[in-house]
Amino acid sequence: MRDLNFRPKAFLFDLNGTMINDMEYHTMAWYSIMTEDLGSDLDYASVKKEMYGKNHEVLERVFGKDKFSQEEIERLSVEKEKRYQEGYLPNLALLPGLNNFLDRAKAAKIPMAIGSAAIPFNIDFVVDGLNIRHYLDAIVSADDVQMSKPDPETFLKAAAALGISAADCLVFEDAPKGVESALNAGMQCLVLTTTHAVEEFDGYPNILGYITDYNDAKLNLLF
Repeated sequence: MRDLNFRPKAFLFDLNGTMINDMEYHTMAWYSIMTEDLGSDLDYASVKKEMYGKNHEVLERVFGKDKFSQEEIERLSVEKEKRYQEGYLPNLALLPGLNNFLDRAKAAKIPMAIGSAAIPFNIDFVVDGLNIRHYLDAIVSADDVQMSKPDPETFLKAAAALGISAADCLVFEDAPKGVESALNAGMQCLVLTTTHAVEEFDGYPNILGYITDYNDAKLNLLF
């Protein structure tokens, strides 16, 4: 930990790649749709780079703003989430050590929230599928915000829902855009290296450290 004196009063979790290791399944679902259904010649690595924000934002970044009607966007989004859930369900699991970490935080009466660009359909799939709703004091989804990460709205709304100041929150993230969102919200961040290499986070001054999962001994410093 960079700042050994920081004792957060709340934990804010991104979901995908942070509480669960599922980003590969999101990428595979979009890759399937973009190449097989939509005839794109994008390679897998190019699709992976677009894996942030709301579904319509992903489509707009890849194909342009006026390519699809709202009805087509909704249809493609539903199909993408269907393929994602079907692919990931057999492997649905919390990251190693997270269950124990959630227990410790709950016992220490540290409020916790999810701040994610996922839609409620996918958040419920994870939260209820893994029976972790009782740990959470708030959930902010894609449907709750106007602006996606790296805008700070998601994490600021999560902090407000908990009644905790931004400066007292610690964000757990796995993506550079999420770390930037936390920075814009005035929040410190711990990075899970499930999806991106450490080198991809160069230049973010709000990162306290990097962990591969929640068994990392550095987390003991938070309590």
